[in-house]
Amino acid sequence: MVDAEFEFSQQYAADPISLRSDRVRMRTLVLLRWLAVIGQSVTVLFVALVLKFDLPLAACLAVIAASAWLNIYFTVGSGPQRTVSDREAALQMSFDVLQLALLIAITGGADNPFLILLGAPVVIAFSALRAREAMIVAGAGVIGALVNAVMHAPLPWRHDAPFDPPLLYEFGLWTTLVTGAGFMSVFAWRVAEEARRMSTALAATQAVLSREQRLSALGGLAAAAAHELGTPLGTIQVTAKELYLQAPDGSDMKEDAALLVSQAQRCRELLSQLGRRGGEDDAVHAQLSLRALVDEVVDPLRGIGPEIVTRFEPPDGGEWTGTGSPALRRMPEMLYAIGNYVENALDYAASEILVIARWTKDWIEVEVRDDGPGFASDILAKLGEPYVSKRTEGQALGGLGLGFFIAKTFVERTGGAVSFGNGRDAGTGAIVRARWPLSAVQSG
Repeated sequence: MVDAEFEFSQQYAADPISLRSDRVRMRTLVLLRWLAVIGQSVTVLFVALVLKFDLPLAACLAVIAASAWLNIYFTVGSGPQRTVSDREAALQMSFDVLQLALLIAITGGADNPFLILLGAPVVIAFSALRAREAMIVAGAGVIGALVNAVMHAPLPWRHDAPFDPPLLYEFGLWTTLVTGAGFMSVFAWRVAEEARRMSTALAATQAVLSREQRLSALGGLAAAAAHELGTPLGTIQVTAKELYLQAPDGSDMKEDAALLVSQAQRCRELLSQLGRRGGEDDAVHAQLSLRALVDEVVDPLRGIGPEIVTRFEPPDGGEWTGTGSPALRRMPEMLYAIGNYVENALDYAASEILVIARWTKDWIEVEVRDDGPGFASDILAKLGEPYVSKRTEGQALGGLGLGFFIAKTFVERTGGAVSFGNGRDAGTGAIVRARWPLSAVQSG
């Protein structure tokens, strides 16, 4: 049941970067740099030619040209379609930061209102790269900000009204840049990291679901194979009988023909059984009772750990007579989710696991209880998120913690909801309840 999850976890542990779908392409870096070149050029020309400020135009255009030449080199030399590594992307973004810092330094430094733009490449780096590489870009941003704070050219301004802000004001602008860029970078990194983790976990979910669906289809395939093989096997049996009747008595040919007839008959009987099983499987895969669903999940897990006890609670609250549980559509998602919760309880139960199936005319519910230590309070709020891979405080991490996330996703995908908690009575540890509206899972 968890083979696909385990295989995916092993692949992620061996090479987590290969599973990331949001690595940076050269085309993206080139496009952003062209936008910066256009924006810087328009701004510099507007200030110099329209506002008539005394701007070092030649120096500014030379700094901007450095970015343009770098883009031309990467476009022609390496191609914009390739995917760059995080380290290469960090180095290119660091160049962009230092180029912008130099441009601002020769046009006023800390007095230049465009100083805040130094934080933009840093935020982009934290949203697209790993934290280690993003820190390279952040370091370049800090260096650029320091240079603009302590050594820069005067801000181009009108000669009749020189602009000379006090040092405290410049320090305030610099502090605003550093703290603002830091806050936005941390926020972007957290959001991007959650998105990457969620994307990876959803990929694992799809892998598990695909495997469960393939297993569910085996019954139908078996019936189809038995049906298709029946006709040629019947022909073989008829031909073998004719050979048997025509062969001389006591000859080796007659013995061989008799063997062919008997073996062909045996094959037809086997195919007949397979066809019946396939048909039965089709019916079973189309629907099963709540009792059958619980038994199908629990029976393979009995005898490999703590005792598993099942209990069925009908709508009237009385003793269940063994009949009357609702007929449900067979869904691999439900089987996997309930199985995952039972398997998790097996890892922590002291001596017993209780699986309770309840139903009314409106809903069904499967509850899994164990007599283990229960969920730690700081874990309860995170259960169902990917990569929560421990149950109690101080417990060593195991695996990637995708099981609960996949199970919760499957329950919600089939229209249900999951709740987690701890029992109040002595000897009752963790409690997991999965509830579905009967209309979402009922057969027919």
